[in-house]
Amino acid sequence: MEKIVKLIILIYNKLYNVPWKKIIFRKCIWGWRTLYEEEKNIPQSERQRVRWVLYDVGNSAYTMLACALIPIWFKAMAIGTKPGQLTSDRATAYYSMAIAVITIVVALLGPVCGAISDYKGMKKIFFTSTVAVGVCGCILNGFACQWIVFLLLFAATKIFYNMSLMFYDSMLNDITTEERMDEVSSYGYAWGYLGSCIPFLIALVAYVLGPDMVGIISGKLSMAIGFAVTGFWWLLVTVPLIKNYKQINYVEKKEHAVRSAFRRIFETIRFIATKDKKVFFFLIAFFLYIDGVGTIIDNCINIGTDLNLSTVGQVICLLATQVVAFGGSLVFAKLSKKYDTVQLILVCIAGYFIVCLYALTLKNLIGFSFLAFGVGCFQGSIQSLSRSYFSKIIPPDNSGEYFGLYDIFSKGASFLGSAVIAGVKLAGGTINIAVASQAIFFFLGFIFLKIADGKERRIVESK
Repeated sequence: MEKIVKLIILIYNKLYNVPWKKIIFRKCIWGWRTLYEEEKNIPQSERQRVRWVLYDVGNSAYTMLACALIPIWFKAMAIGTKPGQLTSDRATAYYSMAIAVITIVVALLGPVCGAISDYKGMKKIFFTSTVAVGVCGCILNGFACQWIVFLLLFAATKIFYNMSLMFYDSMLNDITTEERMDEVSSYGYAWGYLGSCIPFLIALVAYVLGPDMVGIISGKLSMAIGFAVTGFWWLLVTVPLIKNYKQINYVEKKEHAVRSAFRRIFETIRFIATKDKKVFFFLIAFFLYIDGVGTIIDNCINIGTDLNLSTVGQVICLLATQVVAFGGSLVFAKLSKKYDTVQLILVCIAGYFIVCLYALTLKNLIGFSFLAFGVGCFQGSIQSLSRSYFSKIIPPDNSGEYFGLYDIFSKGASFLGSAVIAGVKLAGGTINIAVASQAIFFFLGFIFLKIADGKERRIVESK
C-alpha cells in the first residue's frame, strides 16, 4: 500500500510539472512526419505501432459521437405528436433496448469470431470487414429519415464497431513486444482521446448551427455532416493499419473451422476456470472495476442533468476530460517503463475510488469540472493498462479467442453499476449518493486484482 501511495504522489507531480505544450507540439509534428514525410526512415516495428495507435484515433471519434450527439439526434427525430412518433419515455426505452441488444449480440458473436480470427490470415480479414461495415453504417446513419431506420443503423454500426475493437485489441501481441505493451497501449488511448476531439468539434459546430440552437442549417444537414465527418475520419486513419498489418501469432487452420472454434472456446473457458487462476481472478477484477468506469462514463450527462447544470458547460467539461485523459495516459505510459503494470492499475482503481467519494460533495459546475478532471486522469490509463496486462498473461496464438471473452466483460461494463444507480434513484436517493455507491465496485476490483497478481501465470498450448 505504501508503494501505491508513493505512485499517486509521483503521478500528481508529473501532471503538474510536464511541459504539455512542448510535448503536444513535438508529438504532433512527429506523428505527421512519420506518416507522410519520413516514414521510410522509421524502423518497421515502430511504424507498425504508429499504425496500430492510429486506429484508436479513428474509432474514438465514433465513441464521442455516440456518447454526446447520437442520443440527441435520435430523440429529436423520435419524440413528437406526429403519426409514428414516440413519447419521451418510450423513446428512451427503445434506445436503451437497442443498447441492450448490441451488448448481447457482441457477447454472443465475440468469442466465436475471435476464435476463428486466430486462424492464420483471418484476423486482418475480420478486422477490415467490421471496419468497412461500421464506417458505411456510420455515414448512412446521417441520412436516416425515420427514427426506426436511425436506430437500426445505429445498432448495426455499434455492433460492427465493437467487433472491430475486439480484433484490434488482440493485435497488440503482433505489433509490439511484451516489454512495450503497456506503453504502446497507453499511447493508443492517449492519442485516441486527443484525436477524437477534431471530428467531434466539427460535428458539434454542425449541431450548434442546426435548428436546436442557431438555426442556420437544417437538422438533417447538421446530422449528415456529423456522421459523415466521423465516418470518413474513422476510415482515413485506419487505412495504414489495414494496408500493412501482418498476423504473426496464429493457430493453423483446421477443417470445420466454426465447429472447432466452439470447441476451443469451451475448452478455454474450462481451462481458465479450473487451472488458469491468474486470468480467472483478473477477469473478475476487471469486470468489477471496469463496470464502475463504464457506469461513470455512461451516466456523465445524467449526473449533470440531475444537478441542473448547463448543457453547454457539461459538453465543455467532456471535451476537457478528453484532453486531460490524453495527458494522463501519456504519464502512465512513461511510468509503465519503471513500475509494475498491476501496481499502476491499482493506482488507477484507488484514484477512481477517491473520485466516487468526492461525488458526495457535488453541487455546481465547478465541482462537476473537478470530478471530470479526476476521471480524465485515470480513465484512459486504467483501460489501456488492463488491455496490455491481459495481453501479457494470455497465449499470443489465441489472442482473438481470449479477447472475445475479455470483450464480454468490457462491453458489458456499467450493467451492475447502472442498476445500482437506478436502485438508489428509485429509492429516493440523490445522484451524489448514486455515484458514490460505485466505490464498492472499485474496492472489490482492487481486492480481486491483488489476488490475481499473486497467482502463477499458466499458458495453455495452442489448439
